[in-house]
Amino acid sequence: MSSERIAVLIPGRIHARVRARLAEDFALVEIDSAEAVESLTEEERRSVRGAAVSGRFPASLIAALPNLEMIGSFGVGYDGVDVKAAASRGVVVSNTPDVLNDEVADTTIALLLNTLRQFPAAETYLRAGRWAAEGPFPLSPMSLKGRRVGIHGLGRIGLEIAERLVPFKVEISYHTRRPRSDVPFTYHDSLLGLARAVDTLISIVPATPETKGAINAEVLQALGAQGVLINVGRGSTVDQPALIRALEDGTIAAAGLDVYADEPQVPSELIALENVSLLPHVASASVPTRNAMADLVVDNLKSWFDTGKAITPVPETPQAS
Repeated sequence: MSSERIAVLIPGRIHARVRARLAEDFALVEIDSAEAVESLTEEERRSVRGAAVSGRFPASLIAALPNLEMIGSFGVGYDGVDVKAAASRGVVVSNTPDVLNDEVADTTIALLLNTLRQFPAAETYLRAGRWAAEGPFPLSPMSLKGRRVGIHGLGRIGLEIAERLVPFKVEISYHTRRPRSDVPFTYHDSLLGLARAVDTLISIVPATPETKGAINAEVLQALGAQGVLINVGRGSTVDQPALIRALEDGTIAAAGLDVYADEPQVPSELIALENVSLLPHVASASVPTRNAMADLVVDNLKSWFDTGKAITPVPETPQAS
């Protein structure tokens, strides 16, 4: 990296560690949001060669930065960044895979157990003094024992989830675009086929046109009256109104959700349901994991400007092609 500091844009909020570490080596240019590009002077727009983002980086912002070379996205999912527009301009986009795999997989198992065994409700019962006043908490109607679990998306995180499920002695199946030859789990060539074969569906897929609304009324119907849905991927994957109806009318038994269609807005209908375990998108939200993600954002940018190569470029961008 040259002695003259390269300008890096931060549009909106981002992890404090990203900002602190970038400030050591780069000149930071900050705006309130991706839509606030008009607040940049012409000189600032031309000076920006890199960007660090947690959320949206639309084509309009990319177009406004004539010398942009790289966007470091905070998170394994990067659907907020218009990668098609970036690729058309020769701009590399990086994300933060692998460093959050374990945390998300651990959270998934916890959410699954909370949904089946109602542990949050049991703790609330105790804290309210009801155990002493009313007697034992009611038996949970469901258990993980003997369940048939289907994983929607057997990528890096999906595989970690599957490996954690093995000691629970459950039957494991999966659906992805293509079968994997390196796993012993049963493959289904459609999501509907997977739902018909299991009673527990865990979704861990990115937001793409193909996954939008993929878990619809038909899939939920196939999952069945003892069915449980766990979503730790993206809220857009689930037809949320169809899920609410399925939970209200007993089409499925329960759901555990960490992601929603319009975050941070969670429908009051979901909040009112007792057969749902809800988390506020915290699957990777621990200090060690978020620090590791922040470091990878910065290390990607530093690597690009030092060597001309990002560490973890996304497949749609020029370096990965």
